[in-house]
Amino acid sequence: MSEARDRAAGADEAVAALDIGGTKTAAALVTGQGVVLDRVTAATPGRAGASAVLATAADLVHRLGARAPGTRVRAVGVGSAGVVDSRTGRVLSATDVLTGWAGTDLAGRLRELTGLPVAVINDVHAHALGEARHGPAAGHETMLFVAVGTGIGASFVVGGGVLAGAHSAAGHAGHQPSPYAGSLPCTCGGRGHLEAIAAGPGLAAEYARRTGRPVDDLRSVAARAEGGDDTAREVVRLGGAAVGSAVGGLVNVLDPHAVVVGGGVTGLGAPWWRALRDAVRRETLPGLVDVPVLASALGADAPLLGAASLAWEAVA
Repeated sequence: MSEARDRAAGADEAVAALDIGGTKTAAALVTGQGVVLDRVTAATPGRAGASAVLATAADLVHRLGARAPGTRVRAVGVGSAGVVDSRTGRVLSATDVLTGWAGTDLAGRLRELTGLPVAVINDVHAHALGEARHGPAAGHETMLFVAVGTGIGASFVVGGGVLAGAHSAAGHAGHQPSPYAGSLPCTCGGRGHLEAIAAGPGLAAEYARRTGRPVDDLRSVAARAEGGDDTAREVVRLGGAAVGSAVGGLVNVLDPHAVVVGGGVTGLGAPWWRALRDAVRRETLPGLVDVPVLASALGADAPLLGAASLAWEAVA
């Protein structure tokens, strides 16, 4: 038995946390103190429909329980792709990466499949809760979290909870206008949005536009930047500046105690971060230039820890 299974077997109580994404579903057993006891993952069968995705998620929960026979699993917390009504646990809308996901009664269906209480939230909001409660922004009353990856999302944490918005859709930071995007088409159907230029696919597309050389994904751009390709380096700095400009504007609107930035694009390294922080300083009001802009420190555990904290609240 692995060290993780040994720890899980020795714990009296835990909750199961799920992070349901377009390509992967991760699950973890988490204590009330935010300690991850064990983890399992599986590919998300997104094209097979909601029932297949739910069955995969429930199977992960059962697998975690089976690996920790001495642990009572109290509840399930879920961070899910899509716009989620956290009050009802229903998916209000989603992209076609998860076929038939919109309209799914995520909380109700998982409750039936696992026999446990279920709390559900959007995945970016779950990530933000994890960072606010267990990450570098722990202890701050308010925190702005921005996730930059295949898409760009955000969440504002106030007094330990996320601001979901009147229609549960708060946080679509990637779909605000950006001066860096010009009239580029966005995945939402609009034009000139931040995501079109600063998300991973947007940066890869920008490199291809500038060079006429298509690239597979952002990793190819990063490798070329590290190898001395000037155009790739310019694109990396452009991405950081575009995100930083947007973050600076959000800081002016929200006045958070701290900002945390995470997601796969942050792995572009120091040039991206310098461009981001320089742009934040250019955009923020004089009284807000000292708001700290922090790098996510929890990685893939953040959404699991955030979802777990909601599950614990559900059975408190």
